[in-house]
Amino acid sequence: MKSSLTFAGVLIAASALASAQESPSQTASFTIPAKTISINYSAPSVNGREGKLFGKDGRIAKDRTYPVWRAGANAATCFHTDADLDVGGLTVPKGDYTLYVNLADPDNWELIINKQTRQWGLTYGASRDLGRVKMAMSKPAAMIETLKYTVGDEGGHKARLQLEWEYHVASVLITVK
Repeated sequence: MKSSLTFAGVLIAASALASAQESPSQTASFTIPAKTISINYSAPSVNGREGKLFGKDGRIAKDRTYPVWRAGANAATCFHTDADLDVGGLTVPKGDYTLYVNLADPDNWELIINKQTRQWGLTYGASRDLGRVKMAMSKPAAMIETLKYTVGDEGGHKARLQLEWEYHVASVLITVK
């Protein structure tokens, strides 16, 4: 009996660990003139749901915050900057924020920078938005299985924040002020 309970406990623990690994934590960061910009997020995978994630009938549309998406999985996506920034025309003072994406128009996403931090991804309050900016949209050469953020050098104190998943690539220019 005792060994059966131990075995059951091991199975439950293994199952919980496997679930946590489905959307592992990731960090994208970049340093511009000794100032760091970082994004901490959980990276979901398509997992056979190709073509069933986005749109009014997609998996993401079932979230209570839709058409606002947490732009990741699990906890809300965290954005930190050591410098004052211009993000696609929006002034962003140095500090900590949460990133969301407005998917109301599937072909024209908006990046939302929200002042609330450390919340679960499905906890969104528009009253805390610092602002919203349009993202440049493109299609990848092939389907992207796992969500990925990058912050890449554009030269001259500029970087490009890019989010890629499934058949979507959305980006916005960042300038250090």
